[in-house]
Amino acid sequence: MTGGSDQERQETLDGFDEAVNMTAGELEKWLGTERSREVGQKDGGGESTGHASGRRIVKLLRTREADLGEADLAHMRKVTGYVHRHLAQRPKGDANDTPWRYSLMNWGHDPEK
Repeated sequence: MTGGSDQERQETLDGFDEAVNMTAGELEKWLGTERSREVGQKDGGGESTGHASGRRIVKLLRTREADLGEADLAHMRKVTGYVHRHLAQRPKGDANDTPWRYSLMNWGHDPEK
C-alpha cells in the first residue's frame, strides 16, 4: 500500500462501512431501476455521477479488503463524504419518495433502512 498508514486505511474502511448500508445485491438491483437513472448531476454522457459511483461501489463491496488499492480507498472516502453531506440536507416531511433519497441510494445509502 502506498501513502497513508494502516490506521488511515482502517478509518476509511470503517467510514465506508458506516455510510454504505446497502448490500451489493440491493444496490445493483436499485441501479437497474428507472428512478435511479433519473436523479443526480449528469456529466454530458447521460449517466449521473452518483449512478456511476454506485456501479463502482458494487465492485468495491465485492472486493476483498486486502485487494483494495489507493484509488479504491480514495473513492470510498468520496462516497463517505457525499453520504454525510447529503444526509445533512434531508428535506422536511416524508422523504421516502424523493430525489434526495434516490440520490443517496445511488451512492449506496438508503436513509429508510
